[in-house]
Amino acid sequence: MDIELQAMDVSPPHSAGWLTRMNAVLAKTGMYVAIVGLLAIVGVVFYQVFGRYVLNNSPTWAESLAIVLVLYVTLIGAAVGVRDAGHIGLESLLVMLSDTARRKVDILIYALVGTFGGCMAYNGWLLGSSVMSYTIPNLHISEAVRYVPLVLSGVLIVLFSIEHIVAILRGEEVKPSWN
Repeated sequence: MDIELQAMDVSPPHSAGWLTRMNAVLAKTGMYVAIVGLLAIVGVVFYQVFGRYVLNNSPTWAESLAIVLVLYVTLIGAAVGVRDAGHIGLESLLVMLSDTARRKVDILIYALVGTFGGCMAYNGWLLGSSVMSYTIPNLHISEAVRYVPLVLSGVLIVLFSIEHIVAILRGEEVKPSWN
């Protein structure tokens, strides 16, 4: 039993920095949120299909809710993909470089990804603020809800990129959340 619990523990060692510990928790939580979101999307779409074809009374709110849920699932999942190095990369080209050049290119890549995340967060905040007074017709909630995952994902991408840059400078590797 004790061995099973140790095998299930995916938290980083206590010797890891506070950023790594915090990011590990954020990434794992993000994965769980994405999974719950996927299940919610399936449930909402099933309810819409059931309402349309069985009850002959399609719920008007289901499509709008499914679209909002898709935004949360994809953007939070994409941020976790940055931490777990699941994003698109040109690994085959980097293998041909020397270790020093590879480290510099990796730092540049994560700096650019972090900058993109910062732009996502900032512009998502601006867009959400600009539509806060409008409501999503079938859900009767603020349009800003659609931009919350953009801001969250951008902030997470910045944090995860910083973690990768620090790990590269230390000669370490970021342990994926799913390990």
